[in-house]
Amino acid sequence: MTGISGKKKRFRQWLPDAGLAIQNLSARKLRAFLTMLGIIFGVAAVVSMMSIGAGAQQQVLAFIEQLGVRNLIIEAGEITDTQELSRIRKSSPGLSFKDLRVIRANVGDINYSAARKKFSPTSILPKSGRSIPEVYGVAPEYLEIAGLRLASGRFFNHDDNGRREPVCVLGDGAKENIFPQQPAVGEYLKINSQWVRVIGVLAGQLTLDGDLGSMKAKDLNNVIYMPIDSLMFRLGSVSAMADEIDGIYLQFAPGSDLAAAGGVVRGILDAAHRNANDYTLIVPAELLAEQRRTQRIFEMVLVSIASISLLVGGIGIMNIMLAGILERTHEIGVRRAVGARKGDILRQFLVEAVLISFAGGLAGVALGFGISRLVALMAGWDTIVTTGSILLSFLVSVSVGLVFGIYPATKAARLDPVEALRYE
Repeated sequence: MTGISGKKKRFRQWLPDAGLAIQNLSARKLRAFLTMLGIIFGVAAVVSMMSIGAGAQQQVLAFIEQLGVRNLIIEAGEITDTQELSRIRKSSPGLSFKDLRVIRANVGDINYSAARKKFSPTSILPKSGRSIPEVYGVAPEYLEIAGLRLASGRFFNHDDNGRREPVCVLGDGAKENIFPQQPAVGEYLKINSQWVRVIGVLAGQLTLDGDLGSMKAKDLNNVIYMPIDSLMFRLGSVSAMADEIDGIYLQFAPGSDLAAAGGVVRGILDAAHRNANDYTLIVPAELLAEQRRTQRIFEMVLVSIASISLLVGGIGIMNIMLAGILERTHEIGVRRAVGARKGDILRQFLVEAVLISFAGGLAGVALGFGISRLVALMAGWDTIVTTGSILLSFLVSVSVGLVFGIYPATKAARLDPVEALRYE
């Protein structure tokens, strides 16, 4: 009880000082506002810059998570130079079904695996409203590995693949391009010279506008999916030197060591391809960890840059407080003469400094939020104002007021009462 009553007593001591500080700041509104400007702009810079950084990173992180943190993805190298491709084919046959079979036989903890074959059609009927969708031939397991969700209809199964059925499933973007005003399930479309029936439509997926590491930017919604055997039988491959398949997707059991599994897969492919380096192994879990590290570094840099404004604001508080002490020397002397102690004077000026930074912090948070919304509206960027950025910038602003207010408050408390009363 004694401890609680002591805390209440100390709290009551601060209340008159807070009221007096508000009174003194209100009497000098313009000076107080100008003193706050450094804090306001500093906090606004921290909040807005961190929100822009968080928005830029969120889409990338969400896309990587969509790839599957338990997946490994093998992409065939895209070699456009004919001579280079011919040289590589002398030592490596390219990515193939045989690679998939060897990986399945030698790598443990694989829950699902699927090959992928891409095909770029020259024409589609009904005509696509925008760019012609790319066709992906995949195994039925791809639905689970890629985490695809159906909006309507169904995905093809092993019977469809085994019988090479002329069926397809449309990505959300492909559906809107080809059948914008009508349900697509049950309709037919013509890919080059082949008619196929739409049996399902997928829900929208996240996509990237730029490259991510070794992954090229692509619209995953503007895709038509077909059973891989059906695609290879009906649409075939135009180049004898092309890879038999151009992608392998592997999903591992929970708790699997993906780094070790990736090393085994890389060793198998290097041996089979004779170190031709004609493939790319993508480990989304490693990409996710790397992007998170990059995000933390990015945020630290942004905060460091923006904190310079807070430092300038703190120097401004100290400067104004020191000037205010000279103006209010006589007032300090009067307070000391009527019984105020050094601690009372110290508290009075310290509370003023903290109130300036507190009010500036609130205004800065509001301004930073407004700037981030304006950037999102004008530039079309995703911005996220996080609770962490608000708390960080606000706590730093109050701390700046406290730190830079200590010296002026201490100087005011040490004034000699007799000399202060004589000061004019």
